[in-house]
Amino acid sequence: MNNSDKTRINREIRSKELRVIGAKGENLGVISLEEALEVAESTKLDLIEISPKARPPVAKVMDYGKFQYEQSKKKSAAKAKAKISETKEVQIKVGTSENDMLMRTKKVAKWLSEGHRVRVELFLKGRYKGMQADFLKSRLEKFLLLVPYAFKVSDPIKRCPKGFATVIERDKAAQAKAERSEAKEDASITEKHEDK
Repeated sequence: MNNSDKTRINREIRSKELRVIGAKGENLGVISLEEALEVAESTKLDLIEISPKARPPVAKVMDYGKFQYEQSKKKSAAKAKAKISETKEVQIKVGTSENDMLMRTKKVAKWLSEGHRVRVELFLKGRYKGMQADFLKSRLEKFLLLVPYAFKVSDPIKRCPKGFATVIERDKAAQAKAERSEAKEDASITEKHEDK
């Protein structure tokens, strides 16, 4: 941590004037550093510069230990949100059976739901390499249609050294919409059953 990242407290604060937030969250307005320090001392708390780049800088009257604890909680929450996503890979062949394709699409759906990107590759060997590109792309498209999770194509189907490949990633909005309409369908089916 370099010096400019360090949070300044009490007498370390350099600005002559500060916008101060009191211990109970009340706005004390813009006051001099000396007045702000007196307020902090009278409550046996610290004066902590929370927005040094604001004009004038913003400081808060609170316990420094509590402030550090809150900051570390915020950092770990941000870290948890920024869960590392990987690019997973799944490979199919021209002759992959319907059953195998369904099993692989379930795996793809699981990866998408976890926030990973998925590279889907149509692996070609031997005589399949000479087949029409449109036919081969349609095999890859057929596989994508079977994926039971909303996604968007982040890298369109194109030739790669081993055949054809595409990269997909989850589409949160479309998935939420699909889940809502599925819930509505379930509700209407239940209603029809109860009417009989």
